[in-house]
Amino acid sequence: MRVSVDTGRCCGAGTCVLVAPGVFDQTDDEGTVVLVDPCPPRELWNDVREAAVACPRSAIDVDDEE
Repeated sequence: MRVSVDTGRCCGAGTCVLVAPGVFDQTDDEGTVVLVDPCPPRELWNDVREAAVACPRSAIDVDDEE
């Protein structure tokens, strides 16, 4: 899995951080998404997919190819 984020689309809702804190974080100033791990381990894949679906601005892109 490969994950990417579009910080320009992020509204700072923080759902991604709540669902997959090992993969996503937020900036201190604006609260926009920070990608911590663009290639998360398999045990986090379901969480990453959930975070992408839950993102209100669709700022998270997930490529499921191994």
